[in-house]
Amino acid sequence: MDGKNVTMVTHFVLLGLTESRELQLALFALFSVAYLLILVGNGLIMVTVASDRHLHIPMYFFLGNLSFIDICHASVTAPKMLTDLLSGEKTISFGGCVAQLFFLHLCACAEIFLLTIMAYDRYMAICHPLQYPTLMSLPACTWLVGALWSGATVHSLVQTGLTVRLPYCGPNVIDSYFCDVPPVIKLACTDTYLTGVLIVSNSGLISLTCFLALLGSYLVILVSLRSRSTEGRRKALSTCASHLAVVALFFGPCIFIYTRPATSFSLDKVVSVFYTVVTPVLNPAIYTLRNQEMKGAMKKLRERQVFCRGK
Repeated sequence: MDGKNVTMVTHFVLLGLTESRELQLALFALFSVAYLLILVGNGLIMVTVASDRHLHIPMYFFLGNLSFIDICHASVTAPKMLTDLLSGEKTISFGGCVAQLFFLHLCACAEIFLLTIMAYDRYMAICHPLQYPTLMSLPACTWLVGALWSGATVHSLVQTGLTVRLPYCGPNVIDSYFCDVPPVIKLACTDTYLTGVLIVSNSGLISLTCFLALLGSYLVILVSLRSRSTEGRRKALSTCASHLAVVALFFGPCIFIYTRPATSFSLDKVVSVFYTVVTPVLNPAIYTLRNQEMKGAMKKLRERQVFCRGK
């Protein structure tokens, strides 16, 4: 910058998903329904788990927390995206951009840690059933949730700190529909190679390490199931299949975006939509459609509501 007067960026312009007005209106209708389903579906799981004593066990305790994270994660980007789809001017203040990327990484990292803990929970329940009640008691589960939020906060502070310390003096156009670290640091008016390496190392290491831990847990589970009865094997596989589906839907996009340098691919926006909107929509369906306990608890909750209205 050589001592010259530099005007620092005070806001960013988001290019959004498309420039076509007709497509923007169609996407607004589609994503409005999707966001409503996220709030209703995940909210229903949280209420069901909290209200049914039979679901006060680690697996459903973690599922309720996953639903809470999904609502938070979607709410970081969806309201702004919906507003911008109807607006001609898609801008966000510098502070708003920083806040968005902080909470985006906070929720994403919390979900990665939680999915890893849920895999560990299934591993303990299936492979070490005698020690399971002691090791996965309610206080232990509460401590694990507190630890995952602490770890996610540290990760997000590191990502945000590395991004904010860079100078931004123009351009200010982000080729995305929300603020994230890779597209933002590309706008810095300085060399970002080292910062990019640190950011990719941070996010990539977390994503890959947790993903490998998940795979390891399920490989051990699959091996241990060979000695189980047909019914026990079927029940365990049903639970694990649901979790693995969620893992694939969430980790796939995260690994694609955060384990490479900050370069743009045409698929980036589609992949981002997948893990910020599509996955939170699908999670309630994945975890409840094949889960008889959840379906039974939801049915009882609905009957209780009808009975209360009848009185």
